[in-house]
Amino acid sequence: MRGKIADSINLKYSPVAIVFTDEKPEGALQFKEGRWGCVIAMLAGAAKGKTVVFDRKTYGCIGGGAGLGFGNTYVNFPGGIEYFLSIGNPEFCQTEFGQAVVRNMPAISHGEAYKKTPELAKSFTDALPYYDVPTEYVVFKPLEQVLPTEKPEVVVFLATPDQISALVVLANYNRHGGDNVISPFGAGCHSICIIPLNEGKSENPRGVIGLFDISARNKVDKDILSFSVPYKMFLEMEEHVEESFLTQDVWLKIKERNN
Repeated sequence: MRGKIADSINLKYSPVAIVFTDEKPEGALQFKEGRWGCVIAMLAGAAKGKTVVFDRKTYGCIGGGAGLGFGNTYVNFPGGIEYFLSIGNPEFCQTEFGQAVVRNMPAISHGEAYKKTPELAKSFTDALPYYDVPTEYVVFKPLEQVLPTEKPEVVVFLATPDQISALVVLANYNRHGGDNVISPFGAGCHSICIIPLNEGKSENPRGVIGLFDISARNKVDKDILSFSVPYKMFLEMEEHVEESFLTQDVWLKIKERNN
């Protein structure tokens, strides 16, 4: 079952459940150890029906390790993550090791220019809510494929602007105030995993709009963003679908254009 929300907003892709487990799913897609890969590409695969698995040796990239909850893997970033996110590290790139890194990662020489200075970039990475996954594996799978014995940690929707609008309104429906959703700067994998995981520690967690990561945008359709919620917030939102605006004419007219 995809859930009431997915059906009420005409979601094109399946909601993706993020599950922690010590059992590796049979036939799941997995990056090869030591090979680069993007977590968001795997998220897109899960939204289309695949089961995907990661562990501490197969999280695709250093940022993916941090984003999935395998600790602060940025401490292993060659030349310093704060330089990569900002102005680059020419001094490091002149070393023998640095030259080898640059051949595979040219941006390390000039930086991604997502932050103005290394100091600003470091303040960002230092403040991330790093997480230590208590299991061997992190699994992405379509929500309808979650087993009765499994409890998701996070549910991720890949949604259009119309659908994001509905999710934001629904997230605020049974809450005080109007700030029950956040849209933080960060890597795509931060916004779908460690940030909503951190929200899950709160008595009143917030939804997280994401996939603003320029480096990951080409892994999803151009009109798609993510909306991620801790599982307990997902259940809260599911509970209120039938009594909310999602059954009213104003939304139903907008829903039609997402068929």
